[in-house]
Amino acid sequence: MSVAIVQAGSVIYDTPATLDKLEKLTAEAAANGAKLIVFPEAFIGGYPKWMDFGIVLGTRSPEGREEFRKYYNSAIEEHGPESQRIAEIAASNDIIIVTGVVERQGGTLYCSVSDSFVLLYPILQLLIF
Repeated sequence: MSVAIVQAGSVIYDTPATLDKLEKLTAEAAANGAKLIVFPEAFIGGYPKWMDFGIVLGTRSPEGREEFRKYYNSAIEEHGPESQRIAEIAASNDIIIVTGVVERQGGTLYCSVSDSFVLLYPILQLLIF
C-alpha cells in the first residue's frame, strides 16, 4: 500500500478553506498512487501552538475571548457537514484519509483522529502521531 504523509498547516479560523486544502492534497496523493493519506494533528480546526487566548492567571481579556470563540467555531462536530465532506473526498479519490481534527462536543473541544471520519476515539489530550 502506498502511503502519503502530509506536512502542512491548516488555514487558521477557516475550516472551509482547510477542507479545500485537504481535498487538493488528497487528490494529488491519489493521483500519485497513494491509498492512504495521513494529515497532521488538529489539521481540521487548527493547532493553537501560538495562542494564549488572552489568559493571565485568573482572567481572560476580551480579545482572548474573541480569539477563543473563533477557534471554537473552527472545530467540527463528529457527524456534521464537514465530516461528511471528508468522507466524500475519501470516496471520490478511493483513498483512506486519516486526519487530526479539533472536535466540538457541547461546550468542550477535543483533539481526535479520524479514518475517513469513522471516528476512532476522542481523547482529552493531544494525539502524537
